[in-house]
Amino acid sequence: MDTWRGWLRPAFASNVVDTARTSLQPSAAVGGLLRIEVAGETNVGMKRTHNEDNFSIVEESGLYIVADGMGGHASGEIASKMAVDAMREFFAATANDPERTWPYKMDRAKGYEENRLITGIKLANLRIYDSAQRDPRQRGMGTTIVALFAVEDGVYLAHVGDSRVYRLRDGKLEQLTEDHSLLNDYIKMKRLTAEEIANFPHKNVIVRALGMKDTVKVDTRLEQPRASDVYLLCSDGLSGPVTDPDMLEIVLNASDLKTAASRLIGRANENGGPDNITVVLARWVPG
Repeated sequence: MDTWRGWLRPAFASNVVDTARTSLQPSAAVGGLLRIEVAGETNVGMKRTHNEDNFSIVEESGLYIVADGMGGHASGEIASKMAVDAMREFFAATANDPERTWPYKMDRAKGYEENRLITGIKLANLRIYDSAQRDPRQRGMGTTIVALFAVEDGVYLAHVGDSRVYRLRDGKLEQLTEDHSLLNDYIKMKRLTAEEIANFPHKNVIVRALGMKDTVKVDTRLEQPRASDVYLLCSDGLSGPVTDPDMLEIVLNASDLKTAASRLIGRANENGGPDNITVVLARWVPG
């Protein structure tokens, strides 16, 4: 098992673990500083030959990202790496120069930090799309993305695709994102029985992802973390084979977040590991 200590994953690594980290972030929700503990891990799974997932923990920005690439023949990994790299670069550039001109207009209904998060994802989308248009070998590549951005007045979540964010609070696990998938569209349009959902023939069809078009709609929401909250970001390699009750039980009973991440991935592999699996866990702890 390789240990990942920098901000960039080594290309084509099949199994990368991020060491646990801590940082201080102000939180209006609890009226003071909370320490954020974070750990992440990715694994190729049991069925795939290479890992198309990527994740990044940008500690100095309070930014945590999971991206699940698609496209095959390594193009998925290229797309997911482009996404996390573009986000990191944009956040670094705007941290050093807050007055920097953005390529997209701000949504006046949203604050500066939420617009910053959305713009970073839109830039990532355009980078992937343009690269795929220039290189025939990359045609059709794309990636999901889910990001958590800790700011002074809370936490912004943003996502495109079917990678998810969950929140564990007061012994309960709640999914905070809505999948941009064909299955979820069918569920919203009409009632499906549990058996019909289980046997749905196009579970892996994504209706929104980075790289599909030159523009993309990004869903966001603002959360107010409380002490002891745990936020779980993951690709569908975890949320597919592992049930919500199992996720809850594993995180609640793990001694620390690094152990929890490893056990979540282990459970996904025990259940067949049909896809790449990536987990990032962040816990808010009183300073």
